[in-house]
Amino acid sequence: MEYLRIKGGKPLAGEVRVQGSKNGALPLMTATVLIQGKTVLHNCPRIADIEAMADLLRTIGCKVGFDKDTITIDATHICDTHCPQKQVQAMRSSIMLLGPLLGRCKSIQMHRPGGCVIGERPTDIHEWALRRMNVEFISQGDTITAYTDRLTGADICLPFPSVGATENVIMAAVTAEGTTRLTNAAKEPEIRLLCEFLRKAGAKIRGIGTSVLEITGVDTLREVSMSIMADRIVAGTYLLAAAATGGQLFVRDAPSEQMQSLIGVLRHMGASVFVDRDIICIDAYEAKRPCPYIKTEVYPGFPTDLQSMLVAALALASGESVVEESIFEGRFRMVPQLCKMGADITEEGNRVRIRGVEKLCGTDLEAQELRGGAALVIAALAADGESRIHGLSYIERGYEDIVRDIRQLGGDIAYITGESNVPV
Repeated sequence: MEYLRIKGGKPLAGEVRVQGSKNGALPLMTATVLIQGKTVLHNCPRIADIEAMADLLRTIGCKVGFDKDTITIDATHICDTHCPQKQVQAMRSSIMLLGPLLGRCKSIQMHRPGGCVIGERPTDIHEWALRRMNVEFISQGDTITAYTDRLTGADICLPFPSVGATENVIMAAVTAEGTTRLTNAAKEPEIRLLCEFLRKAGAKIRGIGTSVLEITGVDTLREVSMSIMADRIVAGTYLLAAAATGGQLFVRDAPSEQMQSLIGVLRHMGASVFVDRDIICIDAYEAKRPCPYIKTEVYPGFPTDLQSMLVAALALASGESVVEESIFEGRFRMVPQLCKMGADITEEGNRVRIRGVEKLCGTDLEAQELRGGAALVIAALAADGESRIHGLSYIERGYEDIVRDIRQLGGDIAYITGESNVPV
């Protein structure tokens, strides 16, 4: 059994480069299904979710190859529109194949991805939107079958700016007949990247970066290459690790324009933050002030994907903080683990009340989901003594090599296999 061993209590210091965006790469990988040819994606992170999506694409007939941080996908011959249960259940983002396969093949059958440990993420909003584009759905148990004789443009106003539903509608609309007008669309940077990728391939999309998108269908899309932007959540993880440990970091290739909400919170906590294009410098020696109230929101608000890490950092603040989660109801699964380390955190419905303590103590910990696992890494780095974090596979879903990156910053962290004390 592999786990992470962390000896904490030492401020992080140094320079780290941010990997490509997980949430940016995955929808682009599904969008390649719409292109009868090769797509080349640069700066693609080598993480578990990317490998899982590559496996899923292979099952439907794509050829997928990796060369360091470049991935090439040849979707010339799609031979199957049935997405196997094993690959679909490996990751929630498999739902993003709905729009592309309907656009390319006019049908799809897949196992319903279902819920998620951080909260329910139903597919009903995806299905409702695609029905308006002339798609029929048949649900049999946990299986979704969708088909259409032709996709048609429609006026669609999403009841909630769902990122996944926005992506599926965009990918279905780019080759549909007529024009689709999508309002209350999600505005996350990953949506902008997807639109720019599709437009580079020949799609006609207006309103990129706004909540109103107008998409006029085209007959075909051409081969294209694209570079994936840096991962704002990974960058935020290391900045919050600096805040928790009182460290000093240079974070390179950071998408600073996308991170204004976090930068504002870090400055409120007392950190000195300097931004120069794709570099963020932080001196968090005095980052001990609490945050009286923070609420997660859709972009450009404070991201739900950084909430767990913020809670870990605030566990050592000098005072009381309140963090409200408005996106996913299961984002506080890491709280009992933090309390095992001596944190004083109380759950109050969709809020947590954090009363800062002087120190955390290392112990055995269990990651139960991706971002909660990253929060435990941050807490362990700031804690006195040694921690062992199990559930490493969750963390590997979003971080290319968190041990490599933390070691570059002077952290005492290692992969351990079984009872061995030798880093692997």
